[in-house]
Amino acid sequence: MNIQIFGTKKSSDTRKAERWFKERRIKFQYVNLAEKEISKGELRSVAQAVGGLSALIDEKAKDSYAVALLQHTPESMLLDKLLENQQVLRQPIVRNGRAATVGYAPDVWKGWE
Repeated sequence: MNIQIFGTKKSSDTRKAERWFKERRIKFQYVNLAEKEISKGELRSVAQAVGGLSALIDEKAKDSYAVALLQHTPESMLLDKLLENQQVLRQPIVRNGRAATVGYAPDVWKGWE
């Protein structure tokens, strides 16, 4: 397994995901989105795994203006707009090779063990 967790320390779901993998002694790489943004290729790969770019938008994000902007952005421009507004990504983003989840999803992660 090659687990990557993308999130911020402020996100309780990100902390829960880290704890879930630590409790099972599964090694993972943590990428703090507050320090390093997710790349275009990684974002595209995650979107493909989770069913599209719109699944990556956190509708409850604090930046409600950015959320509204993204919800009304045409699909052809959404990837670039998401890269510019990464503060509205649902967290955590957990990748295992080509498989990925968005949000806290231990039921899916169990299948990765």
